[in-house]
Amino acid sequence: MTGFRCAAASLERADDLAGTASTVRSFLLVEHAGPWGADALRDARLPDGLGARLADAGRRAGVRVLLVRRPGRRSAETEGTRVFAARAAGVDSWLASAVLDRVDDVADLDLAALREGPPAGLEPHPEPVLAVCTHGRHDACCAELGRPVALALAASGHAEATWECSHIGGDRFAGNLLVLPRAHYYGRLDPASALEVADAVADGRLALDHLRGRSDVAMPVQAAEIDVRHRFGLTGLDDVRPTAARTEADVTTVSLEAAGRPVRVRVRRLLGDPGRLTCGAVRDNPVPRFEVEPAD
Repeated sequence: MTGFRCAAASLERADDLAGTASTVRSFLLVEHAGPWGADALRDARLPDGLGARLADAGRRAGVRVLLVRRPGRRSAETEGTRVFAARAAGVDSWLASAVLDRVDDVADLDLAALREGPPAGLEPHPEPVLAVCTHGRHDACCAELGRPVALALAASGHAEATWECSHIGGDRFAGNLLVLPRAHYYGRLDPASALEVADAVADGRLALDHLRGRSDVAMPVQAAEIDVRHRFGLTGLDDVRPTAARTEADVTTVSLEAAGRPVRVRVRRLLGDPGRLTCGAVRDNPVPRFEVEPAD
């Protein structure tokens, strides 16, 4: 490995993982073997400007549109185009899927309606999706650290759940994993820790050590939930439930229910020393982190 790598720099700085998941609730995953290009949707060889239309529709509807493919040689083995739609909403989260005859048909999906429920023509998908960011044209760390993770999961008992995906955010935390439908983000994964996370997902648990947060709540709330889970040793999906949050300046007071008990914490957003947050960054930026303390 040559040149600057944002993941190595982040690890050296000891950047916190907690509270770094992108804030998005709706997802559309579209199978496309690649190549993806630097901007996956606009640069991928999708027909008739489809990528640009999906990017624009997703932005208007608040939907994160990702390209996905099977890891390694499996990417060329599928027939039709697999699509997934997901809505992250705690216990009300859902995931649906279909195989389209033509990739063009994805343009017929009403992305704005994802907040209401699965689109017509998609069936409930009962198993989770493990989407590993391997988007090397966007950031070198995503390929160098993400692909070994995807291949390890594909060679395990979690193969059917595993997909490579385009950019999901937080390049400096590669290897990055998005778990749908709950939209839990994990970072700094290697093959061994990725298998531990996948085993936990299959058991309906969270692996706390690599958890970045859940994308259906704001970043301070993510940090609060992770802190409370660590403090009380709670790993069940619904063991901790945020109930309210109030922000004043850089401090967010978060109320949660933790295994039936009410908990309140204060989350302060701090800015650390500047650093390069992606491999392609041309300037340093302050590195954000959250400090969590009991409010009562």
